[in-house]
Amino acid sequence: MTKNTDRRHERWANLRFAIVGALLAAPPAQGELRAALEALAARTWQHPITGAQVSFAFSTVERWLHAARRGSARADTVGALRRRVRKDAGQRRALSSVLIAAVIVQHREHPSWSYQLHADNLAALAVLEPALGRVPSYTTVRRFMKERGLFRRKKRRRGHERASDARGRAIFDSRETRSYESEYVHGLWHLDFHTASRKIVLPSGELVAPELLGVLDDRSRLCCHLQWYLVENAENLIHGLSQAIQKRGLFRSLLSDNGGAMLAGETREGLARLGVEHATTLPACPEQNGKQESFWGQVEGRLLAMLENVPDLTLEALNHATQAWVEMEYNRALHSEIGETPSERFLRGPHVGRESPSADDLRHAFRVEEMRTQRRSDGTVSIEGVRFEVPGRYRHMERLSVRYASWDLGRVHIVDARTGNLLAPMYPLDRAKNADGLRRVIGPVAGSDPEAAAPTKTGMAPLLRQLIAAYDRNGLPPAYLPKDELARANASESTDATDDHPNTTENS
Repeated sequence: MTKNTDRRHERWANLRFAIVGALLAAPPAQGELRAALEALAARTWQHPITGAQVSFAFSTVERWLHAARRGSARADTVGALRRRVRKDAGQRRALSSVLIAAVIVQHREHPSWSYQLHADNLAALAVLEPALGRVPSYTTVRRFMKERGLFRRKKRRRGHERASDARGRAIFDSRETRSYESEYVHGLWHLDFHTASRKIVLPSGELVAPELLGVLDDRSRLCCHLQWYLVENAENLIHGLSQAIQKRGLFRSLLSDNGGAMLAGETREGLARLGVEHATTLPACPEQNGKQESFWGQVEGRLLAMLENVPDLTLEALNHATQAWVEMEYNRALHSEIGETPSERFLRGPHVGRESPSADDLRHAFRVEEMRTQRRSDGTVSIEGVRFEVPGRYRHMERLSVRYASWDLGRVHIVDARTGNLLAPMYPLDRAKNADGLRRVIGPVAGSDPEAAAPTKTGMAPLLRQLIAAYDRNGLPPAYLPKDELARANASESTDATDDHPNTTENS
């Protein structure tokens, strides 16, 4: 398993949510909670970092469940399951204030030195100046310098069928097929795209087959949202799913197929941030999402059948007719399977839903979080081929965790990879505006000493002074044969002076 230490906190939170998420979507009956927790504690799980098989104690799983319940009240179930950041995070106990000052001064005097050379000279300086105390390891010095923005500065020089489909089909065919239904409204939603059997006309005159996004509640069969789009992609999926959430409430789990839009980073990470468990069907096995497939039959047999004689059908007219059909007929018609209308069953409950987050919260949630390396030459990072300016107060960070949606680069944020909190927005690089010559004054990096002394030239480096002193203490003669170069140089100068005045002796 590939290690990603930058997001280990989120990986642990997602694992904990995967373990206890089912208990939130379908809470056990009274008296059955302990048995459910014991069953989870008896199972083995894949370690989020190493990939090894691990198990967790009963008390641990129980603690995670209580934390998830508290977090679900504010629509941040996964965030409540993150590991807490240590109170002393960011503090360097191995580096005293005197050593910190010495490192800063040394870097100011020698910005081109490598981290290893800085650590070696710091150790040598501590020998020459015992007041500095014990010097920590090279790793500690390097980590401290990178956190303070003490980077090395280079000196300028002059001058067909997929195999996964076959495997999925084989697994499905080897298992028995059973009907299922969630016990709670909002406990499970279904989501899928459907390609229409007829085409619509675009303003350009082109005929295309639109894609229908449908979102259904499993228990009530209520159609939470239905909308036609020109293409199937993550942007349109999230556009429609966000409307379903705002109209019906926030659900607990989602079942979809393995389409690119469903597996996009924005979709998967957004659902996790909202505390929604996302499950997918086996490849090439649409039967597992049978309620959704059955719904497409009604769309084709009733809705599109009533539009078959409409000439020059446009996307706007199709969506208008679709909203009228789903709200006035489908959601209010008696469903033969459940014996009542979807609207009645949806309102009757019981439900485990939550209030819908705001529109801004939904837009912030459905974004992908990735690491980017900052270009120290101009303080920018590249996202989807576009360069964004990093705020000056984060100039010392070599790698930044950024959150964005690939279709909406006007909303990009720097986030704390440990907690997921938004730190600052970022905006595209504006070269024309930067050409006005106005620049902000660079302030000190957080945690550094703003009143540090100006750079001073201390002469020979501490390490070389230490080596010379140790060499001189040996008491041995020099290990080389000196040549009287100065005497020869003086003799040469005297000869040159005589040649310039050849008649001096003769005249005297």
